[in-house]
Amino acid sequence: MDNHQNVYPVKDDVVTVKEWIISMLILLIPVVNIVMTFVWAFGSNTKPSKANYFKASIILWLIAIAVYFILIFMGIFSFGMLNSYI
Repeated sequence: MDNHQNVYPVKDDVVTVKEWIISMLILLIPVVNIVMTFVWAFGSNTKPSKANYFKASIILWLIAIAVYFILIFMGIFSFGMLNSYI
């Protein structure tokens, strides 16, 4: 018996250029872009490649926010150390 799985995506799973353009236009709208990123990342009727893209973008957002807070903390700490020497 042949139990091979189809490794190629079905045509319905491919995100078309039109869908990407619409997605990008929606991402230009403030606040809506944040909501739609989470809807597309974790929604049940989102195509897998689109969901993976938006999950990756959320991970990158979290990394950028963490780096931002680390830099802010380092800046405040270094400013405090500078004042102790004066």
